[in-house]
Amino acid sequence: MSVLPQRPHCTARLTALAAALCVVAALAADASHTAAAQARLEAEYTITVSGIPVARGNWVVDITEDQYTAAASGKTTGLLRLFSGAHATSASHGTFNGGRPVPMSYASDIDYDRRIDDVRMVLAGGNVKDFSVVPAVPPTPDRIPVSEADRRGVVDPMTSTIDRVGGTGDPVSPAACNRTISVFDGRVRYDLRSEFKRMERVKADKGYVGPAVVCAVYFIPISGYVPDRALIKYLIALHDAEVWLAPISGTRVVVPFRFSMPTPLGPGVLQATRFVSIPQPARRAAMTKTQ
Repeated sequence: MSVLPQRPHCTARLTALAAALCVVAALAADASHTAAAQARLEAEYTITVSGIPVARGNWVVDITEDQYTAAASGKTTGLLRLFSGAHATSASHGTFNGGRPVPMSYASDIDYDRRIDDVRMVLAGGNVKDFSVVPAVPPTPDRIPVSEADRRGVVDPMTSTIDRVGGTGDPVSPAACNRTISVFDGRVRYDLRSEFKRMERVKADKGYVGPAVVCAVYFIPISGYVPDRALIKYLIALHDAEVWLAPISGTRVVVPFRFSMPTPLGPGVLQATRFVSIPQPARRAAMTKTQ
């Protein structure tokens, strides 16, 4: 799960679109602290453009009372694989502080056409302490530089998809929307703002059946980007992106079940086909604390 704006040299690849679908879907995790059960989400997704499958992937999220771990992998499929046999992996680990996920580490690798894109980050208290990107950001006079301040109070792209909703009511509610989150992907610093739109009912081929809250999502670049790039202009002007959030059962955490946005090639859709929550013993959290 990497970010499309950080790779302007490969915007023609629909694998980058697949990454964008997952990242732009992210919402803020700005909730008050509540006691949380332990659970594991095992999910599988397909990505289509104009109804044509272009990629598929899986996502595993482990939630304990005070920590989370998320890992994803994906690859191109169908006709797209004839043009770009890309494979991507991404992982993040962190803690819950005051109900909010606070990342400690993040890694993303994309292998496409015998080229590697690699991002590594170490964070503490919402601040980036160390990071590396390969290939490095090329020097461009028009690029808005990322300052030290831009790397404070941020989350990584993977963590931005994990939203623990505060309160005691149903977490699948408008409260899961209406948020803004600050994201740094190693190259670009941006905000993702969401607004409540409506409620829907979803059904995975295997697993979850029930309500989902639908949020509008808006991309706001802050730094690390070139303002005149067509892709940046497109994302800024985009007003039809939607994320559908469903719960990890037994917790107050909601994550993307579906994401859709218009693309120059037609509607782009990321859709869960498998969305299975597995309760975990309470001792899992206790064991983690002692390690």
